[in-house]
Amino acid sequence: MGEDEAGTARAVRQHREVALPIVTGRGGRIVKTMGDGLLLEFPSVVDAVECAIAIQKLMVERNAVIPAARRIVYRVGVHLGDVLIEGEDILGEGVNIAARLEGICEPGGILISGSAHEHVRGRIEVAFVDLGEKALKNIVRPVRVFALGTGAAAPMASGSAKAVAGAPRLSLLVLPFANMGGDPEQEYFVDGVTESLTTDLSRIRGSFVIGRNTAFTYKGKAVDLKQVGRELNVRYVLEGSVQRGGQRMRVNVQLIDAESGSHLWAERFDKPVADLFDMQDEIVARLANALEAQISAAEARRAEGVQNPDAMDLYFQGLASMNEGATPINFDQARAFFVRALEIDPVNVEALVGRATADAWCAGMFGPDDRLTRFASAEADLTKVLSIAPGNAIAHAAMGTLCNVTNRAESGIAQFERALALNRNLAGAHFGVGHAKYCLGRPEETGSPHSRRAPALAA
Repeated sequence: MGEDEAGTARAVRQHREVALPIVTGRGGRIVKTMGDGLLLEFPSVVDAVECAIAIQKLMVERNAVIPAARRIVYRVGVHLGDVLIEGEDILGEGVNIAARLEGICEPGGILISGSAHEHVRGRIEVAFVDLGEKALKNIVRPVRVFALGTGAAAPMASGSAKAVAGAPRLSLLVLPFANMGGDPEQEYFVDGVTESLTTDLSRIRGSFVIGRNTAFTYKGKAVDLKQVGRELNVRYVLEGSVQRGGQRMRVNVQLIDAESGSHLWAERFDKPVADLFDMQDEIVARLANALEAQISAAEARRAEGVQNPDAMDLYFQGLASMNEGATPINFDQARAFFVRALEIDPVNVEALVGRATADAWCAGMFGPDDRLTRFASAEADLTKVLSIAPGNAIAHAAMGTLCNVTNRAESGIAQFERALALNRNLAGAHFGVGHAKYCLGRPEETGSPHSRRAPALAA
């Protein structure tokens, strides 16, 4: 304001106008404005928290092209409680608690009260950090406070003993792929791969992928990947190139740790040119699956060095154990990690799905003495997950697997098809449909697109 009062006021107004559709789209309303602040009211605390997350992610994208000294960054506090209504205004301790949470929040972060957390945990796909009870100004009793890891910032209350260090888990930037051949006619294909990969990676549960508009501001530029990681607060950067030579197309990609600049993984996709759109779909599907596995493995390696792992640290270590190979030892080790995660967070959706998957596969493949108990436990876990997160594609795929190994292949097909409607790149679901049809005595149908696609995606 001191440097440019009119410009700052204009920027505040523009940010507010862009965010308004996010608010109204979730049933919220602006109760009043207070300088550069807003008081918002929602009919549902889930809508309120999802709105806060969406706005903070929007601000990351809008600020990416603005010099650091001129960025406007929000703090958000969310509380669930009673209010007094006076005309269009709302008053009372419920409003005051939300305001106090906003006051102690780090810029770019979101803090929610314990009462809000009780209603949103397990229903919103973000990590929560328990900051303990906080004494808030003019609030009689201490309030339990939770920070959200949203990808907008590392939100934590000042002085917190348990803070989130660095960029959020599963945070990623897909840089625009380079057109190595320089042929302008290939540019649409190259950009299409980048955009489709950005979209598909954003379907990974709990991920935060920088949006297309922000990513394309780096197109054609030589960038310092560590600096980009710091600017956008992401852990991983994916860069790649596309080159066409005659009737062959080659795609190179590499995944980089944005904090250290080290290479984590590289892949080359090389095949004859066919239909470009089919090629794009195949390339994106293969890369999305491989990247999810590689990023999960990287998160597991990070978690090994954490002194006091949280539920998600343990989940990633369990996932890594399961990905080591289908053996009883690996499944049991993975299950132990998922159980520890659930002891910390009993409604952690990822850990519930992980435990169910380990139980279903181990019981179905190796027939241990307690196989019926494992089947029952897996069904209970997945039923619980789908009751609180019906759009969880991995849970539907896991339920399909459970149906297949318990002689319910028809139900399995329905579950796999639902999973693929939510995430078309689930290699296991493609395979599961073919396996179910084989079990039903319909081998002639196992040559369907599902079964043809599964090996390529799982490779």
